Amino acid sequence: MHYIWKEWKENIRGKGLWLSLSIIVLVSISVLIRSSALSFDKGFYVLLINLFDTIIYFIPILCLFIGAFSIFQEKEQKTLIMLITKKEKYSSFLFKKSLALYSVVLGPILIWFFFYQILLKFKFSIDVKGYFIFVFAILCLALVFLQMGSAIGSISRSRMQIVGASIFVWFYFFFLHDFILLSYLPNVTFEKVKLFSMGYFLNPLEAIRMYLETGMGVYSFGHMSRMLEAFMWTKPSIFLFGNLFFWLLVSFLLAIIFNRKEAFE
Repeated sequence: MHYIWKEWKENIRGKGLWLSLSIIVLVSISVLIRSSALSFDKGFYVLLINLFDTIIYFIPILCLFIGAFSIFQEKEQKTLIMLITKKEKYSSFLFKKSLALYSVVLGPILIWFFFYQILLKFKFSIDVKGYFIFVFAILCLALVFLQMGSAIGSISRSRMQIVGASIFVWFYFFFLHDFILLSYLPNVTFEKVKLFSMGYFLNPLEAIRMYLETGMGVYSFGHMSRMLEAFMWTKPSIFLFGNLFFWLLVSFLLAIIFNRKEAFE
């Protein structure tokens, strides 16, 4: 509880959280305004897909920076050394710090999208289940990249390292990951489809997108070819939760193994 309260006080005084929330709010409202001409019955789904496709460019990089600089601030202020030398292991510190970050970032996002749903009711017919899937997808997206940011902050020893590593991670998942898979695509045979599928859904952006679009009925897998059946060898929700578990665990372990307790200018 001490970590959560401390994280709230630091972020309320800072600009990073407020800037991130402002971007999310402005993007959400702008998409709502642009979608005002859509039909009352079907416009709801189109708006949510458009909003997700827009907001996915901002949340990952913002969460990477928030998570990384939150950990790095503990190094700059020398509070990390004091905590570890006196009473805690780094793994315990990172676990509590991560929970505090989740509450600070995910809480306001959840509150905003609760109010956003009220705005949508004036324009569209609301599907509560579909909206819940959308909000859950956004929270998962923020969760994964917050933890990756915490790993970057743990490993880095300067602000420039954080900026460079965060931009690289963002660029990799947005462009490089799919580019690497596309270059390998001509060599994929039926026997290798499942392996290719695992590599494809290792990207959290793709796993979350597939979960969202199938959950909202955009994609249907009722009549699939044998190749597509082999590609979608399990449910999108399994891909999502497997991806979450993998990246949260990997990020946490990397932060513990390669952490540097001090920062330098």
